[in-house]
Amino acid sequence: MADTINSLASRVQELLVANLTSPAASAAHVATGFHDVIARATALGPDAAWLVGAGHSGLAALAFLHRRIDQALFHLDAAVTAGFNDCVALHAAALRPLHEDPRFRAIYQRIRITMADLDELVWIHQEMHIMSRDAARASTENIGRHDTGISLLPQALVPTRVPNTPGVLIARIDLAATQTALQRALMKADISRAAGNASISAVSYNWDNARARRDAWRADDLESQRRQAAAARAFVERPGVSTLVIPCPPLGSLICPS
Repeated sequence: MADTINSLASRVQELLVANLTSPAASAAHVATGFHDVIARATALGPDAAWLVGAGHSGLAALAFLHRRIDQALFHLDAAVTAGFNDCVALHAAALRPLHEDPRFRAIYQRIRITMADLDELVWIHQEMHIMSRDAARASTENIGRHDTGISLLPQALVPTRVPNTPGVLIARIDLAATQTALQRALMKADISRAAGNASISAVSYNWDNARARRDAWRADDLESQRRQAAAARAFVERPGVSTLVIPCPPLGSLICPS
């Protein structure tokens, strides 16, 4: 099957999910996958340049994680050349020590964005932070539940506005991957709990069915609350916000939720 922008975007998301769910086991596989995406996206031409940026930004993140700074900066530079412009991500706490590196500063100063796109990037990182918090809370709330139901982790919709700069599409894939990874992790634990409860209730003469019903009602209520909150968080573009492509805000002036 011939490569398309959509198929390669899906591949990038798969690689990011794999890295989030089993980073130690999948690092080599993910790196190979990003190199493959870069080659295939390059062959598709200019319209797929942002996917080249996605591949290089993924490789940069892997290198940063393993403290291979020279390699990380090489891939970050290539990512920016291909359109990566998530200046919010570059303010993450783990990257702040690099702000004094002149190589990092030179790369950052090349990034261009619009205020409309910057608004969305800020929202994306806030949403990833909120999703991580909700997943942790849901995991805690599921401890000791007696019912056999499975709770989902409601998610805000990924924005669908036409961005002014294609690099925003990379951040959207990061968000979708984070949502998928958190949902899978929570469901895996919840399925295990539910299966255990089902097995115990089938052989126990004193299983507390009334408590199981109460736990199910409580879980449904919490899921409903999270669903409503996720819907209320949907991204809304500010009226009249600038779409002029300009340099990113000065390095150190943004906050990346963590």
